[in-house]
Amino acid sequence: MGLPITAPAGPVAVSACLIGYPCRYNGDSRACRAVAELARDRVLVPICPEELGGLPTPRAAAEIVRSGNGQRCVRTEEGDDLTAAYAQGAARALSIALDAEVGCAVLKENSPSCGSGRVYDGTFSGERICGTGIAAQLFIDADIPIFSESDIA
Repeated sequence: MGLPITAPAGPVAVSACLIGYPCRYNGDSRACRAVAELARDRVLVPICPEELGGLPTPRAAAEIVRSGNGQRCVRTEEGDDLTAAYAQGAARALSIALDAEVGCAVLKENSPSCGSGRVYDGTFSGERICGTGIAAQLFIDADIPIFSESDIA
């Protein structure tokens, strides 16, 4: 299928795991044929906000939770607060995208960094809720259209 006809021209920022980089929390990738096929017509700019934030691969799974004051935090199931690393990585990913003058981004769905539309609910139960990852929200705030791999498959 590919990018929607309304997607702006230019390079495309992509979650690095979607083009085969083993950077997911468990050290795997989620290579996606539809994303790889974008390279025929577009320059792909790989980003991994978690690694850009200094987190190792592999690393503990993390989900977005709401703190007592309603702030979004990123925590592991053990309760480790990774919010600062996720925010730093998101800012670095956005900086890379802006420097590359991307027209849009294809980001890994459900991710606490890259999720668009749906993310895990913060209970580590596998349930998803409406929401946006930390990096995805920065892209939206910067007026960079984002899509998930399902949007282009």
